[in-house]
Amino acid sequence: MKTTEKPSRRRNAAATADAFVWEATPGKLHPVRKVARLPLELLKGVDAARDTLMENTRRFASGLPANNALLWGARGMGKSSLVKAIHAEVNAARKGAGRLMLIEIHREDIATLPLLLRKLRDDKRRFLLFCDDLSFDKDDTSYKSLKAALEGGIEGRPANVLFYATSNRRHLMPREMMDNERSTAINPHEAIEEKISLSDRFGLWLGFHNGSQDEYLAMIDGYAAHFGLAIDADELHRKALAWSAGRGARSGRVAWQFIQDLAGELGKKIG
Repeated sequence: MKTTEKPSRRRNAAATADAFVWEATPGKLHPVRKVARLPLELLKGVDAARDTLMENTRRFASGLPANNALLWGARGMGKSSLVKAIHAEVNAARKGAGRLMLIEIHREDIATLPLLLRKLRDDKRRFLLFCDDLSFDKDDTSYKSLKAALEGGIEGRPANVLFYATSNRRHLMPREMMDNERSTAINPHEAIEEKISLSDRFGLWLGFHNGSQDEYLAMIDGYAAHFGLAIDADELHRKALAWSAGRGARSGRVAWQFIQDLAGELGKKIG
């Protein structure tokens, strides 16, 4: 027999949650009871971005002016992990209505952002909207919805809402698309100005670049210590470097994948 969750239980979850996923259909916020995230101290090699984003988020949570933020750059360097970790860190010292709400909106639902903003505008809480892996391809016009929601339109962005996005692209558009616009347009600058102006709506641009070997090994050491993995340091580094060489990258994602493999090898449960 099919069972459904009781309405009272759903209401309680929504009342106690500080993280949600926006479900464009039917236009509701789904509470997330446990956010998949890592402690802030485990994120290595992103110190400058961490400090800037933390200060910006704390100001916003305290009702002070703050900027929308675009975290862009190399894959797997902890962009989305940083947003989720900072949200948890900011809320650690806050209670009740003072807690900052985190709402994830999926890339394919960006066109419904104006609807979401209307729902949040009169709420007394403060909301951090988060879109992971945001980018737009050729002939995709949904970026106009985001552009208008961030700054434009007669309503403007609600004072209780801030927008953070991560992307591999600094201008959120593929480079070949922008180059093609330049080469074929009578006025190349005007041809791409509208598309580039989207990224200008983000007051903070935080760049993430491929990690050095030292930064990669610092990630490995941090994970191993945090999860209590009993292994000689030299052997740990040897295995970690061999793992990264096999994947051609030294990133936080590669480090985490190695730690998962090592934990399994050692018979240690993590997470």
